[in-house]
Formats: sequence, C-alpha cells, structure tokens
Amino acid sequence: MIEPLRNPSSLHGKRAVITGAASGIGAAIAKSFVEAGASVVLTDTDMVRCRAVALDIGGVPFELDVTSETSWDEFADSYPETDVFVNNAGISASGSDAQDPENSSLEAWRAVHAVNLDGVFMGCRYAIWAMRGKSAGAIINLASSAAMIGVPRAAAYGTSKAGVVSLTKSVALYCAQEGLDIRCNAICPGAIMTPMWEPLLGTGEARHDNIKSIVSDTPAGRFGDPDEVAAVALLLAADHARFVNGAAITVDGGFLAK
Repeated sequence: MIEPLRNPSSLHGKRAVITGAASGIGAAIAKSFVEAGASVVLTDTDMVRCRAVALDIGGVPFELDVTSETSWDEFADSYPETDVFVNNAGISASGSDAQDPENSSLEAWRAVHAVNLDGVFMGCRYAIWAMRGKSAGAIINLASSAAMIGVPRAAAYGTSKAGVVSLTKSVALYCAQEGLDIRCNAICPGAIMTPMWEPLLGTGEARHDNIKSIVSDTPAGRFGDPDEVAAVALLLAADHARFVNGAAITVDGGFLAK
C-alpha cells in the first residue's frame, strides 16, 4: 500500500519540465509546480516572456522549438533526467489561414499538427527516455475538449488534439508493458481565458458579446481560468495520483456533459 502523503499535491524534490510555459495555461502550471516545491524548467520559443515568467516564479527558462528534433536533442543533452513532464505547447491556427476542411491549405493543416501532435509525440519520447532511470514519472499532455467533438472551422486543431488523447493512452500502455512506473494522462480544457482566445474576442461592447456567445453552451456560464487547469495538472503530477493512468480529464465547466 502507498503511504498517504501529508500534502497530496507536494512535488518537493522533483524536477518538472513544461513546454509552452511563457503564458496562459503553461505559465499557470509552472507557477503551481514551483509553489508545490518542484524545480521547474520552463520552455518556449518566446524567450522574452519565458524569461520574465521564470524570473517571477523562480524557474529556469530554456528555448525549445517543439517541432524540431534538433531542438529536442539539445534540450535532452541539458536535461537528461526529469520526474514530471508537461506537453503544453500548442497553437489554434497558422496565421490567417482557413481552418475548415474545405478551404484549409495543406501547409496550414501541417503547421497545426506539427506543434500540437508531432511536438507532443517528441515530448513523450523525450520524457520516457528521461524517466527510465527514475522510480516513477508523470507525463501530462494538454489536449482539448475539441478532441471529443467535431469543430467545423478548426478541423486541424480538433484532430490534432484528438490525436493527443489517443497518443496519451498509447504511451500509458507502452510504459506499463515496459515495466516502467511512468503514468501518462491528458487534460482536456474547454474555453479557458488565455492569449489564444484574444483574436476572437475583440474589444469594447463586441468583446462582451463575443464572450457571452462563446460561453453560452457552457453550464458554468463563464470562461475558465488557467489556474483551474493548473490545479488538475498538479494532481496528476503528484505521487498521490499514481493509480490515474491513460485518462483524459475534462476541465470545461460542464460543456461536454450536456
């Protein structure tokens, strides 16, 4: 039997790595992990913001392009071991390209999948390698509630996140078959107020109306906060949740329950 922890969310003595940590959900997760006692490495391509967040919370910044194998190799050389790994980096679209299945270009389709799915695959690959010598490890992938439904005008985003959910289960089963105590779970956020939403919200009265329209199908009646996603990531990272594996946990204010 696992001895109960005095603080179930404690990450004291653990190293955690988070991709896309310069803002939004990634920054919130990094902050919660530092507060829980972890040594946190924040990675991103926006190093101005990444360094600012790292300085503010007491983490270490590192430039990482999740779509580049060379960048992953350089990161692995610098950090050959980790205890908790969070695949958070993601994009909703590539520039102003159409994202519907009729008009999207192949280039735009591939750009979204390169970050959202290829990047998560390479992150999981790194994490397994970096955790093999550990007594236990936790991989947390950020998917989306869009993985569970059709998204007419964000087809690339929805399919990439559906792939993340499937990959999460595959990684969890692979690690179990290999005899590794490495858990892999996914978090599926709904409408969370992050910079990714800003292009859709507008300003002034239009912003108010757009927000009201976006959350109209959410029983909670509001956008979620990045800290509310970070709370679930903290649970999944902690040893107290070691029987949670291969799961896709929604954080969407009840949206998918309807």
